[in-house]
Amino acid sequence: MSKIRKFTQFSLRDLVATAGPTVLTIVALCAVAYFLVDPSPPRSVTLGTGQENSAYEEFGKKYAARLARHGIKVTLQRSLGSQDNLQHLNEGKVDIAFVQSGSTEQAEAQRKGLVSIGSLFTEPVWLFLREDAQVTQLTQLKGLKINLGPEGSGVPKLFRQVLALNGVEPGDLTISALENTPGTVELLEGRIDGLVFSSGPDAPLVQMLLQTPGFKLFDFSQAEAYSRRLPFVSHVVLPRGIVDVGRDLPAQDYHLIAPTATLVAREDLHPALIDLYVQAASEIHGGTGWFQQQGQFPSARYTEIPVAREAAKFYKDGAPLLQRYMSFWLANFFDRMWVVVVALAALVLPLSKVVPPLYVWRIRSRVYRWYGQLRTVEQELEAAQGPQRAQICAGLLKRLDEIEEMVNQISIPLAFADGLYGLRSHINFVRQRVKNADGAIAPAK
Repeated sequence: MSKIRKFTQFSLRDLVATAGPTVLTIVALCAVAYFLVDPSPPRSVTLGTGQENSAYEEFGKKYAARLARHGIKVTLQRSLGSQDNLQHLNEGKVDIAFVQSGSTEQAEAQRKGLVSIGSLFTEPVWLFLREDAQVTQLTQLKGLKINLGPEGSGVPKLFRQVLALNGVEPGDLTISALENTPGTVELLEGRIDGLVFSSGPDAPLVQMLLQTPGFKLFDFSQAEAYSRRLPFVSHVVLPRGIVDVGRDLPAQDYHLIAPTATLVAREDLHPALIDLYVQAASEIHGGTGWFQQQGQFPSARYTEIPVAREAAKFYKDGAPLLQRYMSFWLANFFDRMWVVVVALAALVLPLSKVVPPLYVWRIRSRVYRWYGQLRTVEQELEAAQGPQRAQICAGLLKRLDEIEEMVNQISIPLAFADGLYGLRSHINFVRQRVKNADGAIAPAK
C-alpha cells in the first residue's frame, strides 16, 4: 500500500531554494558597497609636525596619544615647519600636518587638494635678543646677526614682510638659517644677537628663554598696525606675570604679532579620521591659554584654506550623535551602514517581485512535470495496434500505477493541494482510457 505524504502549511525548503540565490546576491552586492563605496578608515596615519622641541612636535605627541585610544596609530614626521609640511602634503608623504596661517593662498590650496580641519591656537612671533642689544624698534636690527630659521619653517617669509613694512631690507642684517634648537644654542653662546621663531607658548624653547637671565623679548608695540597690514596675523598680548606670578615674569605686558596654527589635511583623508582629529583638537586646544579664552579654539576661522565639510559640521553641531555614546569603530560602522541600506533598497524591491512567482513555479512544477508522463502514456496508447495491443495496455496500466505511487509521495503546501488532486484525477482519467481501449472493465479502487 502506498504511503501518502501529509500536506504542509508552508515549504521552507522551497523558499530557501528559491530565495537563496537572490539573498546571496544581495549580501554580496551589499558587501561590495560597504567596502568599496565607503571603505573603513585606515588604522594608521602620518602627521607632519615641526622642528625638535617645537610646539608642533609637542602637540603632535598629544594627538598621537588621543588617537591611540581609538586604535589609530599616528606616525609623527618632523619637518622644518609650515612650508616643509605643505610640500610633504603635496607629495603625499604625510596625511595631515600643522601649517601656519599665511603660508599659502586659498586658490593654491584648492588646486592642490588641501582642506583645513580648523585653526588650533595662535603662535606668536618671538624675537629674543641679548639683553645688551639696544633695540626698541625693528629698524634698529640693522647690522645685527639674527637667526630667522630655515626657509621651510615659513618664519623667514613672514619676518621679511614685517621688516619690509619698516623699510628694512634683508641685506641690512646678517641672517642665518639654523633650526630653532641650534639657533638657541648660538644665542646662548653669544655668537648671534637675536633669534626669531614662531611657536605656541607651550614650546620648551619659549619657556626656557622667557626665564633665562641675559635675554629679553622684543615688544611689538605696533602689533595692532601689523595686524591691519598683514591680515593673516593678529595682535596678542603676553600678560605681565603669566610665566611666573611670584617672580613677576615677565615684568611687563608684551605686544606680539601672531599667525594661527592650523591642521591641514589632504582632501582624500577619510572623513571618519577628520571627525576624530577635530574632536581631539577640541580636547587639546579647547581650554584657556596665554592668548586665548575658553572655547575660542579650535575654530573654522583664522584660516585661508577651505575647511573640510566634516570639520565645519563639528564646529556647528558638535560631535556626531553616534560617537557621543559609542566607541569610534562601532559608531563608524553604523554610520557607514546607510550605504548598505541604500543598496538593499535598490535590490530588495525589484527582487522581491521575482521571488514569489519563482516559489509558486517551483512547487507547481512538482505536479506539472507528471503531466509529461501522462502524455507519453496516451501517445503510446494511440500508437498501439495489432495483437500486441493488450500486452501494451497492461504495461501502460502498470506504469500508471507507478506514477500514482510517486505522486502520492509528493509533499506540497495546502495552498497548492488543488493541483495535486487534479493530477490524481487526471491519472485516473488516463487509466480509464487505457482500460477502455483494451476492452477491459477494471474494478473501482
